[in-house]
Amino acid sequence: MRAIYKRELKSYFHSMIGYVLISFLVAFTGIYFIAYNVNYGYPYFSYVLSGILFVDLIAIPILTMRCFAEERKNKTDQLLLTAPVSLFQIVMGKYFAMVTILAVPCVVYLLFPLMIKAQGTAYILVDDLSILVFFLLGCVFIAIGMFISSLTESQIIAAIGTFGALLVLYIWNGLLSFVSSAAWVNAIAVALILSCVVFVVWQMTRNIIISAVLETVVIISCVVTYLVKSSLFEGLLSEILGKLDLAGILTNISDNHLLDVSGILLYLSIIAVFVFLTMQMIQKRRWS
Repeated sequence: MRAIYKRELKSYFHSMIGYVLISFLVAFTGIYFIAYNVNYGYPYFSYVLSGILFVDLIAIPILTMRCFAEERKNKTDQLLLTAPVSLFQIVMGKYFAMVTILAVPCVVYLLFPLMIKAQGTAYILVDDLSILVFFLLGCVFIAIGMFISSLTESQIIAAIGTFGALLVLYIWNGLLSFVSSAAWVNAIAVALILSCVVFVVWQMTRNIIISAVLETVVIISCVVTYLVKSSLFEGLLSEILGKLDLAGILTNISDNHLLDVSGILLYLSIIAVFVFLTMQMIQKRRWS
């Protein structure tokens, strides 16, 4: 894995993508820091991180678009897959290389709270926690972008697809306001979501019997539950989907100065899921 990691990390700096992204993130953060903390005198650097979160929607797709799409386009993925390293090492080597690029500006961010402290009151612990959560959220976005890159050989499609997925996550809380609380709507929506999960299982296993059994269980369970106690579905979709408000975990620190430990676990779980899905897509391509 170390060889894959070094190879990928060097490629980002040889192509200047690493330098450009790091400079872009630090410079943009510096502009917001001057506006928020210098001009307006806010003592919290976490306000800046909440304000620049949308920048990840641009930076992360550029960072992740080439990780697997370029390998497929140049037909070098076959050489990589036949190398004496496991699939897990290949995926994690690439993933850690991209995480390292993101970690560089986050380390620079640690200096900003110290600048605030040099000029007056500062809240170092709150700001450092917000930097940690900002970094972990970026790691989640990278895992999603890496998975989307593994689906195509076009870097443009990978970048646009990642941008679209991250945009949905960014405005997630606003989208929930359009979700109906009616029991029958939520019952249908839950059934459709579970059916999508069954479809993913079918894509991974290609076992029609297992998929058919799971889909039957999903439909029967939703219908029986609705008939027995339909009130269970009232507002259920908003409650479930509200847990996926990833940006809310960061804004909770800047607004309420509270760290949601369950949110950190959610970040790590999503990273694990998308790393696993990436491995499955590559494994599928290996045997196709």
